[in-house]
Amino acid sequence: MKKSALFAAICVPAFLAAAPLAAKTLVYCSEGSPENFYPGINTTGTSFDVNEHIYDNIVDFERGGTQVVPGLAEKWDISADGTVYTFHIRKNAKFHSNKSFKPTRNVNADDIVFMIERQWKEDNPYFKVTSPNHSYFTDMGMPKLLKSVEKVDDYTVRITLNQPEAPFLANLAMQWAGVQSKEYADAMLKAGTPEKIDQDPIGSGPFTLVNYQKDAIVRFKAFPEYWGGKAKIDDLVFAITPDASVRWAKLQKGECHVMPYPNPADIEAIKKDPNVTLMEQAGLNVGYLAYQTTKKPFDDVRVRKAFNMAMNKKAIVDAVFLGSGVPATNPIPPSMWSFNKSIKDDEYNPEAAKKLLAEAGYPNGLETDLWAMPVQRPYNPNARRIAELMQADLAKIGVKAEIKSFEWGEYRKRAQAGEHQMAQLGWTGDNGDPDNFLHTLLGCASAQSNSGSNIAKWCYKPFDDLVTKAKVVTNQAERTKLYEEAQKIFKEQAPWFTVAHAVQLKPVRKEVVDFKLSPFGRHTFYGVDIKGK
Repeated sequence: MKKSALFAAICVPAFLAAAPLAAKTLVYCSEGSPENFYPGINTTGTSFDVNEHIYDNIVDFERGGTQVVPGLAEKWDISADGTVYTFHIRKNAKFHSNKSFKPTRNVNADDIVFMIERQWKEDNPYFKVTSPNHSYFTDMGMPKLLKSVEKVDDYTVRITLNQPEAPFLANLAMQWAGVQSKEYADAMLKAGTPEKIDQDPIGSGPFTLVNYQKDAIVRFKAFPEYWGGKAKIDDLVFAITPDASVRWAKLQKGECHVMPYPNPADIEAIKKDPNVTLMEQAGLNVGYLAYQTTKKPFDDVRVRKAFNMAMNKKAIVDAVFLGSGVPATNPIPPSMWSFNKSIKDDEYNPEAAKKLLAEAGYPNGLETDLWAMPVQRPYNPNARRIAELMQADLAKIGVKAEIKSFEWGEYRKRAQAGEHQMAQLGWTGDNGDPDNFLHTLLGCASAQSNSGSNIAKWCYKPFDDLVTKAKVVTNQAERTKLYEEAQKIFKEQAPWFTVAHAVQLKPVRKEVVDFKLSPFGRHTFYGVDIKGK
């Protein structure tokens, strides 16, 4: 066992034992360490889970749903043409404090403007601090969409867009828009330590960060002055436990209360445990294998189609997901509005795949790489096993695929830069809008960036025109038609081998009260209580 894992195993029970009897402590067995504490550059659910307890957004999603509700803005107005949003900031939202800084004021308009300008304006002193790669902001086309962000008065912000944007409010409820303290940022800049705001964070969320030890533990305390009311639990602990079997063992012993991403092979045992409830719902996600479409041989659609026909998707999903996933046809999940039910998946046909490969100039097959993620994700319980099954299928049509992997942060960075030929990845929806999949993952804006989420580097104008137009149209029926057409083009052009949509499964101890599954796969503990404490 690694020292960090051993430390995590020892320190969580010790922490619980040391906690006052009256205090309510909830332990979540997290699958990994956060990337950092700056929401504007985070791209993983692991980081989102941590940061959403620290920061608030202007608007938010209702817990367990996709409806946009007030956050730091208690109300807002939208102009008739859909281009001007005026947000009225609540006056009772306080920032946390830490050893370095004590705020002198509540959240106000300056903080909202700072949150956006830090990601938008390259001359902002914080634009490059920690990282200039504001992936979500860029992938959603925010730099071109925003016309102006103005402070009207201390508690009013006006955002003007260059054109209407149907998912704009829902986009503002996403993690990238977590609000940091401008006053804290100014103080740290003056002190010559600007990076401190991302390392020792101050937000206005329901919990304050107490302590973080990488690969071991994240500790939070309920913020007593939270504008929404103090959390029902006093202490929140993320016990970082990468191994799913170890997470399950800890849950059984009561060393943690909630765990993510159980091994499919453990599901039957979990269902039989009298102390555990297995929560489940259809996942708003997709797992896929992306072809790097700007590199040979995958710049040829015939090669991509041949590969799609060579891999036995049903056998892969049956073997790895064990009933906790369904084969994916489209790049958006079946539970999402505008899903095109009429599209037929590529048939599994190795002989036809061989012929198509020969037609494309590869009668004797070819060599390629096949990147496998090093971690479990909501959309993929065992990436290495899936890669091995894909490798075996491809060998049958003369393709020699070498499996490669890297540390998770390195993997994502290299894939975003397009270093691979084939790479596994996936997506869990952030806001319940098809735009969040189709434009963010497959649009040209995201393909042309070295930090974008379109790792297929697929920029296809007929597709991009449809998904870009769908952003401007506000009528959902019209948007649905555009997205249905875009899904047809996606299937014809095959930038991905779509693998599966996983069912979201969450084992939770029975003493936990009011924990809700998030459609976005997040783990939120504000509003959660523990029985008998």
